[in-house]
Amino acid sequence: MSKLSGLFVIARNSSFTYKRKTAKVQQVGRDLGVAYVLEGSVRKAGDRVRITAQLVDAVSGHHLWADRYDQRLDDVFAVQDEITHHIVDALAVTLTRGERERGERRRTDQLEAYDLLLRGLDCLRKSTRESNLDARHMFETATALDPRYAEAYAQLSHARFREWSMGWTSDLLVLDHALQFAEQAVALDPLLPVAYRSLAVVLLWKKAHERAVAAAQRAVTLAPNDANSHWVLAEVLIWSRPEQAIEPVQRAMRLNPHYPPTYLYTEGHAYFLLRRYEDALSQLKRAVNRNPDWLPAHAFMAATLAELGRADEARVEALETRRLSPDISAEAVSARLPYADPVVLARVLEAFRAAGLTEARN
Repeated sequence: MSKLSGLFVIARNSSFTYKRKTAKVQQVGRDLGVAYVLEGSVRKAGDRVRITAQLVDAVSGHHLWADRYDQRLDDVFAVQDEITHHIVDALAVTLTRGERERGERRRTDQLEAYDLLLRGLDCLRKSTRESNLDARHMFETATALDPRYAEAYAQLSHARFREWSMGWTSDLLVLDHALQFAEQAVALDPLLPVAYRSLAVVLLWKKAHERAVAAAQRAVTLAPNDANSHWVLAEVLIWSRPEQAIEPVQRAMRLNPHYPPTYLYTEGHAYFLLRRYEDALSQLKRAVNRNPDWLPAHAFMAATLAELGRADEARVEALETRRLSPDISAEAVSARLPYADPVVLARVLEAFRAAGLTEARN
């Protein structure tokens, strides 16, 4: 439903904060800023599944639609589609031609491949080297089961990119592999938003800025309610057009009220580049509070404090950054960070130097 332009849909990880909790629909509506709440349950027994679903008006608490489905597991995709159609009808949402076409596309007919994708995504969220490797193997198995499963290729690209970005591999070609899988996902399904998200991120770090922005914009067009698509657009814009990055990251936060700390870091990075240092410091502090071992947030906090003339505090953050990355150097930073403008890169490096991040160590 997040792909429908006629609906405003909150991200799943914000919605799932209410899972297994007793909460009134009206309170959920106020917390998330939505007019309707979809709730229900899924129970599996052998090769059969029972799904209950009901759509509730978050203001009045009245039920607009409810149904129950008892199906074989291999019919679960049809049930998903049917529930979506009922909600669209209940809310009188007008679908564009493109949305109707996307709704008719089948992602995979292999239930085992779909299950592997879901379990792989759960592993990705744990953000450890071991869980990322588990996710990669699940996505690889899913593509082996269904060689035309575009979403599995897109997530395989993401897992491989994370290996590179986190320094978990010595394979110099891993970024090329990530690009290959993202391009394969787009080729298999040109209407799949996550394929363009994966492609945009890899293209950014390949320093193909305009192609990265175009891919991210395509993801937003295909899924206007997808918070991560808006965040990816903000992230790729920062490195070439930081003044344009604030609106999409704030949109991502609205779509996902329980947003991850990456959103805060992205906004803080953009403020730093725009010389809004107090705003940058505020968001970077919030990011670090939620993820104390996040290297980029500590590095830009150190740089921001240096720009504010708070040298002692900058040195503390620099020491924390060096704890997380003992080998940080101006050369490594210069080679890795994908700023489009060398003048901006020089300014960032000077701020890092002033904070004590890239100075020579004894």
